[in-house]
Amino acid sequence: MKPDSSSSVLNSRGRPQHYSSGLVTPDWPAFSSHPLSALSLHSSQEDYRSEESEEFGPVFIQEPDDVIFPLDSDEKKVVMHCEARGNPPPTYSWYINGTQVDSEADYRYTFIDGNLIISNASEITDYGKYQCKAENSIGIVLSRDALLQFAYLGAFSTKARGGVSVREGQGVVLMCTPPPHSPEIIYSWVFNEFPSFVAEDSRRFISQDTGNLYISKVQPSDVGSYICLVKNTVTNARVLSPPTPLTLKTDGVMGEYEPKIEVHFPTSVLVAKGVTVRLECFALGNPVPTITWRKINGNIPKKARLRKSQAVLEIPNIQLEDSGTYECKAENPRGSTAFKGHLQVYTLPQWVRMINDTQMDSGEKLQWECKAIGRPRPTYRWLRNGLPLTSQADSGMYQCVAENKYAAIYSNAELQILASAPVFVPNPIRVIATLGKDVSLDCKPKASPKPRITWKRGDRRIIPNKRIMLLRNNTLKIVNSSRADEGNYVCRAENQLGSAEMTAILWVKEAMRVVLSPSRVEVTVGESVVLSCKATHDTSLDVAFQWFFNQKPINFQYDGGHFEYIQTVRHFSFKLSNMFNLCLLFLPPGPPGPPGVVIVEEITDTTATLSWTRGVDNHSPISTYNIQARSPFSLGWQTVKTEPVTGDMESAMAVELNPWVEYEFRVVATNAIGTGDPSAPSRGVRTKEAVPSVAPSNVSGGNGRRHELVISWEPVSEEFQNGEGFGYIVAFRANGTRGWKEKMVTSADSTMYKYRDETFPPLTPFEVKVGVYNNKGDGPFSKVVIIHSAEGEPREAPSDVKAYGISSSEIRVTWKSPTPGPGKPRGYEVSYWKDMELEESGKKQQTVKNETSMVLTGLEGNSVYAITVKGFNSIGQGPASTAVTAKTRKPREYSTDTNLIILYMEYRLLVKFEGRGHNQVTRTINPSTMLSLPEGGTYVIEVRALSEGGEGAVSSQVRLVTSSGKLEAG
Repeated sequence: MKPDSSSSVLNSRGRPQHYSSGLVTPDWPAFSSHPLSALSLHSSQEDYRSEESEEFGPVFIQEPDDVIFPLDSDEKKVVMHCEARGNPPPTYSWYINGTQVDSEADYRYTFIDGNLIISNASEITDYGKYQCKAENSIGIVLSRDALLQFAYLGAFSTKARGGVSVREGQGVVLMCTPPPHSPEIIYSWVFNEFPSFVAEDSRRFISQDTGNLYISKVQPSDVGSYICLVKNTVTNARVLSPPTPLTLKTDGVMGEYEPKIEVHFPTSVLVAKGVTVRLECFALGNPVPTITWRKINGNIPKKARLRKSQAVLEIPNIQLEDSGTYECKAENPRGSTAFKGHLQVYTLPQWVRMINDTQMDSGEKLQWECKAIGRPRPTYRWLRNGLPLTSQADSGMYQCVAENKYAAIYSNAELQILASAPVFVPNPIRVIATLGKDVSLDCKPKASPKPRITWKRGDRRIIPNKRIMLLRNNTLKIVNSSRADEGNYVCRAENQLGSAEMTAILWVKEAMRVVLSPSRVEVTVGESVVLSCKATHDTSLDVAFQWFFNQKPINFQYDGGHFEYIQTVRHFSFKLSNMFNLCLLFLPPGPPGPPGVVIVEEITDTTATLSWTRGVDNHSPISTYNIQARSPFSLGWQTVKTEPVTGDMESAMAVELNPWVEYEFRVVATNAIGTGDPSAPSRGVRTKEAVPSVAPSNVSGGNGRRHELVISWEPVSEEFQNGEGFGYIVAFRANGTRGWKEKMVTSADSTMYKYRDETFPPLTPFEVKVGVYNNKGDGPFSKVVIIHSAEGEPREAPSDVKAYGISSSEIRVTWKSPTPGPGKPRGYEVSYWKDMELEESGKKQQTVKNETSMVLTGLEGNSVYAITVKGFNSIGQGPASTAVTAKTRKPREYSTDTNLIILYMEYRLLVKFEGRGHNQVTRTINPSTMLSLPEGGTYVIEVRALSEGGEGAVSSQVRLVTSSGKLEAG
């Protein structure tokens, strides 16, 4: 489908006529793009405008662009740019919404060159369309319209928002009601507190048209406070709304019901060609509805993408063929519903044929045609010096304006109506011809209208014949010139405004011959050499000799230390224009010199066509050239791939370059002796954009919080991003399911994406691939890998928890791991507190690794403790076990009377009576025992703890001395 087109013709009467495309049958051809048209008097573009002093009308170098100015900018000035060249230099004026700007009446407006400066800009007074007018004595031209907008973001109302209460399973819409803003804003929602954002999925959707949050089926986890956050796309300013509480009703759970579409695109969508179109469709329902899309009477474009669990259909770079009716359908087991809307694409006017500067003789016919395409079909207006064309065409600045309801474009040209009597510059002219050769005598007067030309020799008019011919461009050509042809020739030009004559003086001379020329000489470096040159010539002419070294003239004044001019014949001052006396001095050969300047003639996304000029070969023919390039990503200069470049070539194409990379190029020449120095680098050029061709590498993932799928990758280097707007497409699907979910990651530096969905269990395996895209389209995906969703925190408590005191300050705790499965503990935490105190006052200890026992230390003796055990991992903690109790043992004590000692010991006691070799061993399970000791002796007592593992370390000794029924310290 092609855009509608039409054309407008300015006829010889200066009146605009409109024709449909294909119906124009002019009486003469339209002007070409050559600066001088086919109807111009003069055959060479160097006539007129060849001198800097020539006058010409204004030509725009820079026209004003649309501007979006942030109201909160520190710089309070808006600059609208306009610049034109012309001779005399143009003056400028500006129009706002069709009214001329008066800088004297309003101090806020200032003109600097062609630019308009607006101080203290205000949306109320300064919003609108701006147009620049450039004017000089030749004429006036008007620029395109430029729109000045202002970017701002107001504040939300501070009034508290009422709560929303719904049943579990019911759908709900939370309204954003954004503040005043310009231009577009981006919506997101905060859940409970910043920066916890609502994650969009098949159940939750944020409309970027209304800003509202839609939850198709409310779950208990949705209960909380919701805040709408809006961000200005220009200023990046953000504001938050007051919170909206969401609660659940207690009168039951909502049953299943059929889908109800709450978000949809308009029934008629009008968009500009080339933009990205975003169609929204989302439904409430229980179970959560599935959204599908189709195009009525056609297929959805392959470039289209489905976003946000298919709630958004995105069509990049939309074209006319993408127009049509699109349908979104929401369905669940309870039913389905659909919505249709028509998408129509419009195009801005675009030139197919423009008008060009034209010079015409007075009275000649003019036909200008301009043609543009666009949808709707453009209409045309003609302007002369900025005003509607209403009169006969005269000299001045003309503009053809093609416009439809969306834009207007301008084609500008200067028309010069020429009227002058003939003038010859220079006059006379002298021509020296070589005997026997052809000679041409030019006659090129400046005149308008076109003059009538006649040639005379002496007083007689020249009659053309086979040897003397009058060419169509009024040149007189003499074939096989002889001495008899010498003399004065007069060209007469005449029109209705006057006449003029030009005299050409012709001399015919013998040809000059070089009778002695420099010959090949080989010398040792450092020696002197004399090169001779002698010529015979017409005796009526003087001859001047000029010497060249490597095709460059020798300047004996500056190079006298190396070159000396020895004049052995008369020095003639008249130089023959066709004479070149060449000196060839052969020195030992060497590597080539550097090639001349390198020019990038054409650039594509992966190739560059280069040309250069040959450098000196230093007496050994150049065999090959190598092309080298460097970029911000290369390690210095690197040889690039080309077709073989032989020594007789001066151009080549570098291939396999990376798109959207800035390169410099240089050329290196090689001969049989070696490789010479490189040329100077070319100017830096950037290759064209292209679809990305490199997929991300090392795609992996795992871990994360419960119900999260964490996907990571290595970012693609800027060298391989191939264009602006680079980002990633993260695609994933649960194993065994169909249809990929795709999520856009717009930052080129991103390395991770987290997807959260409470409907899938821990450790769910997903197929994952990560692709790339830029403004030119989608690139490749990585290979598919399997990544498991997060396992979540432990879901079961440890079992068979036991605890018992092993000393007065220690309790041993043991347990068994929970059943293997998702949420496997990576360690355990034991909480303990005195039985008569609150749990919150207790303490906690964690195992170093995944151990299943622990000894609690630092406890109080003879005390009962409550103990629980819970597992933990990187996600969080699991449930605690049922509390068990254990009691620490009593501290070690003793008491004595005259003959009796009561010991409160543990397990095994050894009593030694010094000097008697008698030992008494007592074992007991009680924490104390009573020993009977003889009088008047010294006793040593040791205690060992016993367990299933054997005896523990011996305690420190206790020495008791008894004498006469009394205890004495020993």
